[in-house]
This record gives sequence, structure tokens and C-alpha cells, in this order.
Amino acid sequence: MAETLDPIQLVIGDEDFLAERAVSRFLAAVRADDPTAEVSRLNGGDLTAGAFSMLTSPTLLGGGVVAVVDSAQDVDKGLFPSILSYIDDPAPGVYLILVHPGVQKGKALVDGLKKRKVPQVKVSKIKKAADRVAFVRGELTAAGAPTRSSTAAVADLIITAVGSDLRELASACSQLVADTGGKITEEDVRAYYSGRAEVTGFTVADAVVAGRTAEALSTLRSAFQIGVDPVPIADAVAAAVRNLSRVAGERGGSNQLASKLGMAPWQVDKAKRQAQSWTPRGLAEAMTIAARLNGEVKGGMDDREWALEHAVVQISVLAGSSRA
Repeated sequence: MAETLDPIQLVIGDEDFLAERAVSRFLAAVRADDPTAEVSRLNGGDLTAGAFSMLTSPTLLGGGVVAVVDSAQDVDKGLFPSILSYIDDPAPGVYLILVHPGVQKGKALVDGLKKRKVPQVKVSKIKKAADRVAFVRGELTAAGAPTRSSTAAVADLIITAVGSDLRELASACSQLVADTGGKITEEDVRAYYSGRAEVTGFTVADAVVAGRTAEALSTLRSAFQIGVDPVPIADAVAAAVRNLSRVAGERGGSNQLASKLGMAPWQVDKAKRQAQSWTPRGLAEAMTIAARLNGEVKGGMDDREWALEHAVVQISVLAGSSRA
């Protein structure tokens, strides 16, 4: 209910998508109680004393009012006292949202808001891979996917396919849940983004290190037919082999090793399972082949597709030999 909402809110941080989402959720909360609430938005650089007074004035008919000041860092410093004075004694039925990117400009206004203990919604850019995975998992769950389907592996694969833009990731999660009924598997994501080189690379790499030569070649040749470049696939194969080498012989829990090796816990678990069927000699040979392949697909050979196929066969055979 709107009456339980704080009348003032500071949305602070440099992630535009999360900032807009925070504003939208606040507006939705107000309108859930008062569908006729008037909403006004103004850029901080366009704010004047008169405009601020109009934004924060109750309506004559007594309906709710929501005033959103975007880019609050651009508000003229001369208006800070008036804004802070209003916050000390806000008008009834009026909700004020100030959106600030968290930069130095306009910091005095932010400090004044914090001093008055104005509620904050922090919307900083997500820079750590683990936080991005957590964001995607949350989006999947919010869209209706069961928790057991919103795994870190699924989330990481979506990020690989879609990229790091949060708006696109949120949209992809919503679409995937809608199209699959929520029960999403890694195979579903791979199939959904089968034309993406990065996802194709993961599919090939998984088959290669598992020794499934026919599956790896079939996927690889299908990728070539639709024009996928060999480089990202070669990179994925090299990364898979490298991960096996990094975890082989290591002791400790997934979280501990993840921190030590700079990998995600689920990647450690996956690599440890895969590495169980490899010998140290097989891994060393696979690393040599992957290194050679890197040079071949990045300019050292005319027929890059053949080079990749040849390496895929060699490494997958090593995987089979290591299991024997």
C-alpha cells in the first residue's frame, strides 16, 4: 500500500537499467493504492525553484502525486537548501524520487539526503562475474523458473550467449522462461542460442573433453555451415582443457578452489568431474594441441576449419585414451 512507502527515495548508482527499474517499482507501488496518481518527471538540469514547488505540490482533488527528478547530479547547487528543507517537511500524499548516478557532482545534495536518512536504492553497475550470475539467477526465478532450474551453470551460459548488458539479460531470462515453461536446462539454452559462436564453442568443448568425438564433430560442422567463426570455438576448447589442468590434483572445496583459481564454483565442480578421467600426460598433450590450434586459427593456417576439426579429434581421442 502506498501509505507504507517512504515519501522520499534516493536511487543512487550508475546502472541505468536498475535505476529505471527501481523508479518503475516505486511508481507501481504507489499506483497499486492510487491508480490515478499523477506522475511528473524532470531532468535535474531543468529544475528550477518554481518547477520543484509545482512538482511537490498536492493536487487540488487530493490524489497522489509522484515527482521524479532524473540526473539529480545536474540540479543547481542553489536549489539544494530548498530541496533539503522540503524533505524535512514533505507534503502529504506527495512522493519524491531523486535519481543520482553516484558521481562527485551533486554530492552535497546526496550527503544531505543521507544525513536525513532518506531510504536508498543502490543501483551500481555489476562488475563481478559472480554478481552477474546471481543477477541472472534472480531474473530467472522472478520470471517463474523453479530454483532448481536457475542454476549457476545455466546463468553463465545465458551470459555467454547474450553478453553483460543487464537489460538484454533480463529480457532473455523472461523470454526463456516463457518459451520453456520455466524448467530451463543447459541444453535448452544451447538450443535457444545455437547460432551464437560462444554457446556453440561450449557445446563442442564439453563433447571434446568428454571424448565424444562424433558429437563434437557433428556440432562443429553444423556451426561451420551457418557461418560460425572457428576462433571462439577454439578458444572454448582451449579454456575447457585449461580448466581441467588447473583443477587436476587440487584438493579442497569448490568455493576454496574457485577463489584460488579465479573460477566460479560450478566451473570447478564441472572441471573436477571431467578431469577424473584424464591422466597428467593426456592433459599435457591436450594443452600442447590447444596451444598449437590457437596459432593456427588466428592466422597461422589457411584452412582454419580443418585445423579445428583435426585438433578436436586429437583431443577427444586423448580423452578416450585417458579413460581407458
